[in-house]
Amino acid sequence: MSNSRIFIALRDELLRRRSDYDGACRDFSWPRFSRFNWARDYFDVIAQGNEQPALRVVDDEGADQSDSFATVAQRSRQVAAFMAALGVTRGDRVLIMLPNCIALWESMLAVIRLGAVIIPASTLLERDDLADRLERGHVKAVITEAQFAPRFSTLAGAPVRIAVGTALPGWTQFSASHAAPDDFTSADTGADELMLLYFTSGTTARPKLVAHSHTSYPVGHLTTMYWLGLKPGDVHLNLSSPGRAFSRRGTRRRRCSPTTFSASMRVRCWRSSWSAA
Repeated sequence: MSNSRIFIALRDELLRRRSDYDGACRDFSWPRFSRFNWARDYFDVIAQGNEQPALRVVDDEGADQSDSFATVAQRSRQVAAFMAALGVTRGDRVLIMLPNCIALWESMLAVIRLGAVIIPASTLLERDDLADRLERGHVKAVITEAQFAPRFSTLAGAPVRIAVGTALPGWTQFSASHAAPDDFTSADTGADELMLLYFTSGTTARPKLVAHSHTSYPVGHLTTMYWLGLKPGDVHLNLSSPGRAFSRRGTRRRRCSPTTFSASMRVRCWRSSWSAA
C-alpha cells in the first residue's frame, strides 16, 4: 500500500471514530514509514482537481484573499522550482519570516517539496535575534516581506534572499515565482529526515533549537486534528501570528492540520501588529 493510501486510511478511520474516543485510542497505531513527504504523499493527492477553498486570509485593511487546494498545490510547486533555480537544495535551511499571508503557506509547502528545512521566524525579530538564527541555523535562504529586509542588511549568511513585495537591490522578488514551471518533482525524503527547525522563545535563556522530521510533524496532524474535532468542509479560524512561541505550540493544530482533514483555514491578521513597536 502506498504512503498516500496508508495516511488517508488512518485519517478516515479517525473520522469514523469521531465520537468514539475509547475506540480510537484502542485501535489507532502510528504508521511506520521509511520514506515520506507530506506535500507529495498527501497534499497533492487531496488537492488534485480540488477547487474547494483551502485558505482564506483577511486583514483589518479590508483585504480578503482565498485560494483553493489545487491552486495552493500548484503555486507551491512553482515556488519550489523557483527556489531550486536560485540554488536551494535538499537539506538547506530556509528562514521564513512572513506575516499571515498566502505566500507563507506557498513557501512552507515549497520547502517541504524541496526536502529543505523550514525555520519559522516571528516578524518581531530584530537584528541581533536574526543574526543568531542565521548563524546557529546555518541558514541558506531567507523569505521575508520587503518591509523587513533592512533588518538583514550587513548580516552574514543566507546568500539567497527573497522578498515578498517591493523590488529591492540584492533581493529576488517572490513574484518571479509565478513564471516558474508548476511540474516540480518533490524530493523523496526519508521519514526521519529533518523538515522543521524551531527556535524556542528564549524566555529564560538563549533560544534552543527544536527539530521535527518529515513524520514527527505532519503525521502528528492525525491525533491533533482528532483532538480539534475538525471534519471535511469545516472552516478553522486561526488568529495566531507565525513564528511566535504560542503559534509554535499550536502550529501543528492550526497551521497545517486543517488540510489533513480537508478542512479550510480562515486566517485573521492585523497588519499594524506585524512590526515591532
